[in-house]
Amino acid sequence: MAESIKIVIPMAGWGTRMRPHTWSKPKPLMPIAGKTVLDYVLDQFDSLPAGFEKEFVFIVGQHGEQIEQHMQDNYPDVKVHFVVQKEMRGQSHALYLAREHVTGPMLMAFSDTLIETDLTFLESETCDGMAWVKPVPDPRRFGVAELGSEGHIARLIEKPQDVNNNLVLVGFYYFRSGEALVAAIEEQMARGTSLKGEYYIVDAINVMLEDNVDFRVKRIETWLDTGIPATTLETNRYLLENRADNSDAFADRSGVVIIPPVCIHQSVQLESAVVGPYVSIGKDSRITDAVVRNSIVGDETEVSGLVCENSLLGNKVYIEGQINHLNMGDNSRLVK
Repeated sequence: MAESIKIVIPMAGWGTRMRPHTWSKPKPLMPIAGKTVLDYVLDQFDSLPAGFEKEFVFIVGQHGEQIEQHMQDNYPDVKVHFVVQKEMRGQSHALYLAREHVTGPMLMAFSDTLIETDLTFLESETCDGMAWVKPVPDPRRFGVAELGSEGHIARLIEKPQDVNNNLVLVGFYYFRSGEALVAAIEEQMARGTSLKGEYYIVDAINVMLEDNVDFRVKRIETWLDTGIPATTLETNRYLLENRADNSDAFADRSGVVIIPPVCIHQSVQLESAVVGPYVSIGKDSRITDAVVRNSIVGDETEVSGLVCENSLLGNKVYIEGQINHLNMGDNSRLVK
């Protein structure tokens, strides 16, 4: 009989750093390299052993109904629970709202970061918990894991003052017991351990570490971010280079130059266009008399008579004229 593993993904934030796009859709549904960010988030769990039955727990906020519809349309056989977080009081608060589902072994991942990791080892893992980390040259903007004498985690430190410990937390965690995590969150809240009114998961883990639990690190090399426009474009580039390029399908279009890597929906109309490198274009869009490079273009968007680069364009956007760098949300129009 398969063992259920809960996969908890908090995604209730306002997405302020990705506006204007998040006025009309949640950040996890931003398009990137031919899919949505959420699709790539779910891909991270494909390597779970066959002995685990995946059960997702999404903690949603505004536009949560769009997340539910996306799952119904694209993952009808996936078991998923939805919990609404109305007040933005942090990650631990979000998990506590979902406590009835946070039982048994569980994974937690953030909805705006992507990693590459192999989860097959969890089939025989006996530790109490694990934090995925990536060594970086300067960790002072992040949280880090401080290791004890035997290589297990001694404590987690938010925004360290020096660069001696560079094992940065990437926002991906494993807990052998969801109940133990919930108990630690209850203690965290009782102590009032928060920052600017928000309860962070690192503080709950530190409560667990006070009982000398066996918490370890898992080192990775690839850590991608979709939290702001600049890093979203960088992640788009990486995914196009490594997974999503379909430039061969458009190689023989008359009057069109394709510079790989790109991911272009088969319904896109291209006329007198140069597209690429590093371009994603959604369904039913049209590029005419234009050059587009290092950009993400949404569905049903029309770009005409310009050079467009380093841009994020939402759905149903119309742009015409000599314009270069753009960040435009859904249903926008700009003519110059």
